Amino acid sequence: MEKIVLPEIENFHILDVFVENGGFTAAKKAFSQSTDDIIDQVKKSGLRGRGGAAFSAGLKWSFMPKTTDKPKYLCINGDESEPGSFKDRQIFEYNPHQLIEGILITCYAIGAKTAYIYIRGEYHKWIKLMQKALDDAYAAGYVGEAMKEKFGTEFFCNIYIHKGAGAYICGEESSLMNSVEGKRGYPRVKPPFPAQNGLWGCPTTINNVETITNIPPIINKGWEWFSKIGEPKHPGTILFGVSGHVNKPGVYELPSGTLLTDIIYNYAGGVPGNKRILCVIPGGSSMPPLRGDQLEGVKMDAESLRAAGSAIGTGGIMVMDEDTDLVKVLARLSHFYHHESCGQCTPCREGTGWLEKILKRILAGNGSVSDVDLLITVANQIEGNTICALGEAAAWPVRFMVTRFRDYFEARVSKEVNLQVANKVHSMRETARPLAEVKN
Repeated sequence: MEKIVLPEIENFHILDVFVENGGFTAAKKAFSQSTDDIIDQVKKSGLRGRGGAAFSAGLKWSFMPKTTDKPKYLCINGDESEPGSFKDRQIFEYNPHQLIEGILITCYAIGAKTAYIYIRGEYHKWIKLMQKALDDAYAAGYVGEAMKEKFGTEFFCNIYIHKGAGAYICGEESSLMNSVEGKRGYPRVKPPFPAQNGLWGCPTTINNVETITNIPPIINKGWEWFSKIGEPKHPGTILFGVSGHVNKPGVYELPSGTLLTDIIYNYAGGVPGNKRILCVIPGGSSMPPLRGDQLEGVKMDAESLRAAGSAIGTGGIMVMDEDTDLVKVLARLSHFYHHESCGQCTPCREGTGWLEKILKRILAGNGSVSDVDLLITVANQIEGNTICALGEAAAWPVRFMVTRFRDYFEARVSKEVNLQVANKVHSMRETARPLAEVKN
């Protein structure tokens, strides 16, 4: 199977090696075509975003206005703060120049003269590696005004690396733009959407690192070639980051639609000790988890996972064996989303804290029977009531984990637990009453 995003070529991250293997030929080819032709090819290829939403890349490009007095911008989302996701850093390290070439082609297609690569602040090593690659590309004339002479074109663009400040919320596109502008990472209300009102009020397109790295091969080999790889409705290869209870964790580039069980057992080496799989989160920690006894026949593409009751997300596959404490896992995830909530929306700001407190109470052995349903109720009150998708990211793991593994959670609570009555007058605040009385 041909690898598109992470080709197995030694020292491919070095500019000379990249050029020797056909690097920047796609950009030269693209610059000789019309921008509409480029967008049309990407649309026909079926390339969908690899950042989580799996939205059509070509369709997103077409939203950019053709005529405007304002400058246009491209943002590359390399924030990658989703727990369980670690694929984009592979591109920064092993194939940075194909990403740069993809940025050049994308900027040309949408009419942008400036691009920002937004990288999460904790990625110190990969920021340095990407900066080195970008500096080499500038020095060789592949980026900046020197492109005119290098490619024989009037088009040129500049690329800048923007280091994030370690906030998960900045993986959301409008928060990312606020961060680039030097503001606090608060999501924006949409509409207006970035294509109409993005960076500094100007038209902006935002794509994931892996998405853009697919562009040069599509231009070089044709949209027909790409559209025939993997699942027809979600074509191409996908970088799957496999972690947890597997013998060979790592990043595997495989065709979309590869069986989840094949990835776990044939590529990631199976589960240590041949233990039974209890749970799998297939697309990063915010995606709905799947029961281990319901994995047969599940394919790793957007439509198949939706039918199975989950989502492709970032392709971060988290495997948990039969000895896993699911309450502890969920409490840890809820702590993360509570900590990373920006606080702008009340349901998310307050609800994520409630979820964490309830789960910690259960974990400590003080959970009541009503806490199991309370978790679902709070999750439902968060979902769909926030400006951005962090609400869903916090709610889905709780709602689906509790629903699909209810027996595990009910086994951890007690019918004998008494709850302290809240909101009583000060003199009665320490009074405890049986749970049955509280209900009445």
